[in-house]
Amino acid sequence: MYEELLEGAYDLHVHTGPDIPPRKLDDFEMAERVRKLGMKGFGIKSHYFCSAERARLTKKLYPDVNPIGALCLNYSVGGINPMAVEMAARDGAKIIWMPTFDAANELEYMFSRGSYDELPPWAKVLLDLKNQGKIQGGITVLKDGKLTPETLDVLDIIAQKNLILATGHLGRDEIYALVRAARERNIKKIVVTHPTFPSINLSKKEQKELAELGAYMEMCFGLIEPPYGPPWDYFYDLMRYLGPKHCILSSDLGQTNTPYPEEGLITFVTNLANNGFSEEEIRTMCVENTTFLAEG
Repeated sequence: MYEELLEGAYDLHVHTGPDIPPRKLDDFEMAERVRKLGMKGFGIKSHYFCSAERARLTKKLYPDVNPIGALCLNYSVGGINPMAVEMAARDGAKIIWMPTFDAANELEYMFSRGSYDELPPWAKVLLDLKNQGKIQGGITVLKDGKLTPETLDVLDIIAQKNLILATGHLGRDEIYALVRAARERNIKKIVVTHPTFPSINLSKKEQKELAELGAYMEMCFGLIEPPYGPPWDYFYDLMRYLGPKHCILSSDLGQTNTPYPEEGLITFVTNLANNGFSEEEIRTMCVENTTFLAEG
């Protein structure tokens, strides 16, 4: 009934294949599903490699869909590696995620603060690497409380190329420092990646402060309800508190045991519509804001 609310939308956080963990669908099938629903496009997220070339191949087969390539700054691409960002941008990538599972904050959560009752696919890979003695110390963007020179170089490239900066699985202090520096560099496209995720766990007040600094808060369907996030009522209150102009809706789906990404988004917008959000508010979050990020 509410599928039409997704016409013209982007899902900027999709885990399609081929990738290292098994995925529910590949890039081509996702493009078909996006096209049938009338969505504009989707962001291809791999924790391991640049997905820009996958996006370009998908675009060749589905010219009326806009697949978006991305890069996560984990150890597999050299961590906070300005040259990797430069080459990814030249290859067509539009989203640069700061470290995800290799972030020092994430490793501390995984192995010191509690971990997850149900391991995400990337966490299973991480545990396998740990058992083989291949885990490194964790990546941080801070040294002595300040952003590292490499991080600042990455921000400069993002500003020059008009890319989307996403905060990945960094910790609170890192996110604040990064968002403030990005604002100083006039970076307009800043996304705080799933701020309710257990290892990040930003408060409503903290999210509001970051939104007022110019960042969008990413609300991910795959992280609503345990084991990966708070219940629906919390998200309804959170999005009302932040305001739709400061939020984007993503699926963060593609795992083999979850709904298809667009199915998750349909449920997302349906639940919002049935719980007091207007069609205009919903389209602001899933169409207007994501289109600005993808195309602006």
